[in-house]
Amino acid sequence: MTKETLSYVTEKVNDLIAAPSCCAEAKAVAQSWLEAVGTDKEAEASKALIAEIEEDIMPIDSLIAFSGSEAGIKIFGEERAAAINAHGKEIKAKGAKYCDCPACTAVAAILEKKDEILA
Repeated sequence: MTKETLSYVTEKVNDLIAAPSCCAEAKAVAQSWLEAVGTDKEAEASKALIAEIEEDIMPIDSLIAFSGSEAGIKIFGEERAAAINAHGKEIKAKGAKYCDCPACTAVAAILEKKDEILA
């Protein structure tokens, strides 16, 4: 991985960790990746990072479905769920493939560099 890519991915991994919408598992794997960079554990940590974030990124259709469900309403509350649902539909209409929360935005940016990370 080039220095530029490493710097970019490190920034996005830190963004992921800082995101309020990031789950505990992703935070732990991201932190492990940061600690492994430059060591003999980097390749293994990179594989773990990519595997975790590929599972966690929220496709836009899933966001819309969840925010419109009883479970989504229970978690977010009726008003917030409706706002998330409307926002999801709006960004989907503009071509979004994934949720645009801070965690998913960081994950999408990291995944753009997947081939370089795993090289």
